[in-house]
Amino acid sequence: MDPNYAPYVPVAVVSILVVGLAAVILLLNRMLGPRRPTREKGIPYESGVDPVSHPRRRFSVKFYMTAILFLVFDLEVVFIYPWATRFKAWLADDAFAPVALGSMLFFVLVLALGLVYEWKRGAMNWE
Repeated sequence: MDPNYAPYVPVAVVSILVVGLAAVILLLNRMLGPRRPTREKGIPYESGVDPVSHPRRRFSVKFYMTAILFLVFDLEVVFIYPWATRFKAWLADDAFAPVALGSMLFFVLVLALGLVYEWKRGAMNWE
């Protein structure tokens, strides 16, 4: 075995054990668990309220626009947080600090333009 991989052996062993235990638990549940299907158990559960429409109904396009908008700004945080944690170290490097700041400002500008576009298209008007 390559000595570079030695630190990863415990992680691999634990991962195999976790996946194996999950498979055994699911298999035992399938084999030993009671199965008594009824009509009430088969209908969708919606916070204790009886479903009022078909579960495959169509949603408005605005719903999807809002969902995509949420994903875009959620991913923004995923990219900005690690950048912000490293920025203090980058300030020590006088040559790299302006590049790091400029690249993040460009990234935020593109996202802001996307927000303005979505706002103009009416994605924020939830009716």
